[in-house]
Amino acid sequence: MWTDVDSSHHRGALSAAASEVIAHAAKTARDQRLPLVLSMGSSGADIIEGVAALHGWGRAARAIADCSGVVPTITIVNGPAVSGPALLIGLSDFVIMTADSYAFVTGPTMVAEFTGVEISNDELGGTDAHARQSGVASMVVSDDQSALIALEHLLTYLPSHVDEIALRVNTSDPVDRLTPEAGRAIPNSATGSYDIRKVIRILADDEEMFELRDRWAPNVVTAFITIGGESVGVVANQPMALAGTLDISASQKAARFVSFCDSFNIPLLTLVVSAGFYPGKDLEWRGMIRHGGQLVFAYARATVPRVCVILRKSYGGAYIVMDSKTMGNDLCLAWPTAELAVMGAGQAAAILQRRATAKERAAFESDYSERLLNPYIAAERGYIDAVIDPSETRREIAAAFVMLRDKRERLISRKHDNTPL
Repeated sequence: MWTDVDSSHHRGALSAAASEVIAHAAKTARDQRLPLVLSMGSSGADIIEGVAALHGWGRAARAIADCSGVVPTITIVNGPAVSGPALLIGLSDFVIMTADSYAFVTGPTMVAEFTGVEISNDELGGTDAHARQSGVASMVVSDDQSALIALEHLLTYLPSHVDEIALRVNTSDPVDRLTPEAGRAIPNSATGSYDIRKVIRILADDEEMFELRDRWAPNVVTAFITIGGESVGVVANQPMALAGTLDISASQKAARFVSFCDSFNIPLLTLVVSAGFYPGKDLEWRGMIRHGGQLVFAYARATVPRVCVILRKSYGGAYIVMDSKTMGNDLCLAWPTAELAVMGAGQAAAILQRRATAKERAAFESDYSERLLNPYIAAERGYIDAVIDPSETRREIAAAFVMLRDKRERLISRKHDNTPL
């Protein structure tokens, strides 16, 4: 279902009638089980109409919210999205922004009046701000034509509604293809950096992945791929940014993606390479506990097929929240290079060997690494289902998703859950 707010007519100001059209389109999309696509270029509610325009905007917002979890909602921003319309795009599952578009709730005039800071439209709400800082933009493209191409590509990974699964994509890539290059992508040094996207592409059909919000919270990667032609959502720590540790933005980004995949029957693959949560007073004061809880909550309530693969570091809180076995995943695999522990050897020595000599600390770290920083202790205790060779990763993941294709879970009866927003 396509709805277009044309910025060339009255600068796209939303009258009560225009908002009613959006509301009707959203209701039709929900009733007919069709994805809702909103093309947005609006300067805000129509000032001349006054409160009637605001009333209409509220009806449109309610109708779009009613689509959530029923049909995918996607907004293309190809002009301004100011005030109320900006909040409408915030309701969407995915937002595609063209290079010359911008969006904000309160504009430069109000910012200058209240704060005394002069700022441009682009600096306040341009594509760079929303791609890097706010996370509003799922992707940024050059123009309208590129936006349509991106939209079509995205829709190939999604079902039309909650009661179906995404259509299978034709591929000649065998599901039992060995992937030794996946293991070779990881450096021998435990502190070495590498691009997790290379591993994701190796595991995917035809090495194709569709990444979302690639410039926001780059320490975690969220992307769609197919394995055996079936759509799969991937969440992976990115060692190239903050060593793959989790912060507030990464937790929000991953939680939102996990929640979407769970809403629309898309299996989840989690690749773990994280030394834990990023430390810092600023993060704690801004609510790391609360936002980290969003990722915990998203995984804990997800009922779609879930496979977790631990590639290297998996320490402390990151081990728990990145879809660990006790969080309810269906299969937990690990490479021989995996390190599962409360913390790394150096951190443990700093706490437990504070008064030891340098030689004693070195001996402690060596013993700690040998005894504890391996996947076999966790496998013995049932926290890992299997330790596999990296070359077998794609084959094992594909087999797991085939086995889990008919997975069903009995849901707890309740009005709705209370996500730690």
